[in-house]
Amino acid sequence: MSPIPVSVLTGFLGAGKTTLLNRLLKDAALADTAVIINEFGEVAIDHLLVESSSDGVIQLADGCLCCTVRGDLVDTLADLVDRLQTGRIARLSRVVIETTGLADPAPVLQSIMGHPALVQSYRLDGVIALVDAVNGEATLDGHVEAVKQIAVADRLVLTKTDLLSDPRQLAALKARLKSLNPAAPIIDGAAPEAGYASLFDCGLYNPRTKSADVRRWLGEEASHQADHHHDDDHHHGGHEGHDHHRHDARIASYALVHDRPVPYAAIEMFLDLLRSAHGDKLLRMKGIVELADDPSRPLVVHGVQKLLHPPVRLPSWPDGTRGTRLVLITLDMPQDYVRRMFHAFTDTPSIDTPDRNALHHNPLSVAGFR
Repeated sequence: MSPIPVSVLTGFLGAGKTTLLNRLLKDAALADTAVIINEFGEVAIDHLLVESSSDGVIQLADGCLCCTVRGDLVDTLADLVDRLQTGRIARLSRVVIETTGLADPAPVLQSIMGHPALVQSYRLDGVIALVDAVNGEATLDGHVEAVKQIAVADRLVLTKTDLLSDPRQLAALKARLKSLNPAAPIIDGAAPEAGYASLFDCGLYNPRTKSADVRRWLGEEASHQADHHHDDDHHHGGHEGHDHHRHDARIASYALVHDRPVPYAAIEMFLDLLRSAHGDKLLRMKGIVELADDPSRPLVVHGVQKLLHPPVRLPSWPDGTRGTRLVLITLDMPQDYVRRMFHAFTDTPSIDTPDRNALHHNPLSVAGFR
């Protein structure tokens, strides 16, 4: 069985997650989808119900399922797999998890990517974050959870744009979202194109096609632009003194690029040291690595905080461009520290920084990075 794609639908309180979910579930492309929600009583999809059971699994009219999380998300996901394998569910093509409005999405992503049994059955397809256009600025000002939701997303969906009378307000919000997450496309939730095709299938590895759109998934160019923007802010005072952007300066998105093959042990040690030293500040990491032992088959890596999804080897380079490209989305993580450590493990010359050989053979050199 190919891993089942899982999409995470997040967004702050009142952003319109349920409204979008209602509309999406009517699309034939989402047939045989399971929707997992935290508290069923808060979700207004009653008009779609045709059968209810006492175990938290609800049959919807279009063939979808709706499940309530009664404790651990892992248990709910495992139960769905068990139902599929025992024939109680005929088909399961996708899972959509709707988080609560106040949720930090990182634990949800960790549940999908980190459980040794679940990674055999599921793959994270992407994170869709909804943003209330009317209250978006105030929400980002007051709640760091909302900032994290935006920063880790693969798709950003603006809702309630029709309630704005001043186009400058919308332009300012879009600019702020772009600064937080330059790689994620911004989609108008009220537009006809805000459907399956634009919101789903945004992960790197698609087992149905055995292909990958690396540039789109990594957003390397956009990340470099964000890096340049960060440098400009630093030279011009940045967000200091601008209270309405006080959370934004803590978020950074940047790329680490290396144009030669890297030993697996070196990239493994780099990721391990990064997670152990600053894992809590690593909101999301994704990338593709050219390994020295077999440069023709790239390694795909994907992580959330201290958790690294089991790496996947692709059969070939999907876009013809070799090399190592890692994109990091961080919260209060020193960027210079990360770049120096990456250069050390990839044997890129850097002043006053130990090379890979020193790191492998001298524990004190490694300790200096912690």
